[in-house]
Amino acid sequence: MSRKRRTLRPDEEELWKRVAETATPLRPDVPNPKVAFELANVRPKAKKVTVQPFSFGEKIIQKPARHDFASSIGEDLSKAPLQMDEKAFGKLKRGKLSPEARIDLHGMTIAQAHPVLTGFILNAHASRKRLVLVITGKGKSAIDDGPIPVRRGVLKHQVPHWLHSAPLRQVVLQVSEAHLKHGGSGAYYVYLKRHR
Repeated sequence: MSRKRRTLRPDEEELWKRVAETATPLRPDVPNPKVAFELANVRPKAKKVTVQPFSFGEKIIQKPARHDFASSIGEDLSKAPLQMDEKAFGKLKRGKLSPEARIDLHGMTIAQAHPVLTGFILNAHASRKRLVLVITGKGKSAIDDGPIPVRRGVLKHQVPHWLHSAPLRQVVLQVSEAHLKHGGSGAYYVYLKRHR
């Protein structure tokens, strides 16, 4: 059973007109609410879009890959300022100077090697030697290095640091990688300061 829709009484109609006159429309550009409803439900016509032929990545500017590799110990030492005579250093790099003493730290742990190296360098300086050879070995790689690369040769990397730290820095003038005939990158020439 449907209900009959009730119409407004004359006093209600009068009240509604007074309210409508004071109301501010939400969309003043649309006077009729029925028109507003129709405008809201009208779908805009789709614009025809033409797509130009292209290939993926054609506008990308390729930059060369940058790899920030840490320099080797030999490169770091070669960049160090020259403290000794340039002519003597040239002979040293060509392997023309013979070391007056040598020590082999190869196979030692850091705890063993540090005091042995310190004693050797200080004794060599006290006995007025100028050029000594410190053999560290190149280091061996582990069976499985894993996903993160690890530098080979713990002593090879540690010895230059010890030579440039106290108490050895007071007696060491120059540190350089040895010539191939004296061990190459697995050894260091240590040129000592003149004894006073």
